Amino acid sequence: MNGSKLKLIAVITMLIDHVAYGIVWKIPSIGSESPLYVSMRCIGRMAFPIYIFLLIEGFKYTRNKLKYAARLLAFCFISEVPFDLAFNSSIFELGYQNVFFTLLIGFVTICGMDAVWTKLYKCQKECIIPTVILDILIVGAGCALAFYLKTDYKFAGVLAIVVMYLFREIRVLQIMLGIVVLMCLSSLTEVFAMMIIPCVLAYNGERGVGLKYFFYAFYPVHLAIIYVVAVLLGVNFWFI
Repeated sequence: MNGSKLKLIAVITMLIDHVAYGIVWKIPSIGSESPLYVSMRCIGRMAFPIYIFLLIEGFKYTRNKLKYAARLLAFCFISEVPFDLAFNSSIFELGYQNVFFTLLIGFVTICGMDAVWTKLYKCQKECIIPTVILDILIVGAGCALAFYLKTDYKFAGVLAIVVMYLFREIRVLQIMLGIVVLMCLSSLTEVFAMMIIPCVLAYNGERGVGLKYFFYAFYPVHLAIIYVVAVLLGVNFWFI
């Protein structure tokens, strides 16, 4: 299982989740209590932990962390209008920001933790207590930022990224603990993300097909399509 295949699983499960949230539950004959809607949302729980896992893989192997963060930032803003149209029926909604903001904040947080560990503790072993304190402050700042910006998954998403970063060398614990954090701090339905464990354990560390920007672009594009389909079905409306 290479990186491209993992991304494809994440994309498909995310699409199922977003179709449910952007279209299905709004159809009067279906609604949010229907088995179809609930099943689609449960399947969708698989996507975010995979994206976290791949984010940490990117952190480990990227040569230019600043460029990686800049790319995440760019797609934060590229995705925001399609995200708001699809899910909030608004061109611009400050009450709920897309998941790229969560991933960016998490990425910057673990970069800060890594910098503290590298610059302080590895140079002076006796600095373990200041290192831990600084890392806690960095994580707290990341969680607070996600909470106040009201990003997707909020501080639970950032904490899941931090936990999966800390346990990155023990893959089964990495993915299980990340999901447990989401279950405890976001929703118990995150338990369905456990279905991704065999896929992550089968990951061979290879990048796979070079479709990096396709997977980035898929997020805003599929949200825009969901919005248009919802309008055509009469469960959303045009903004001119």
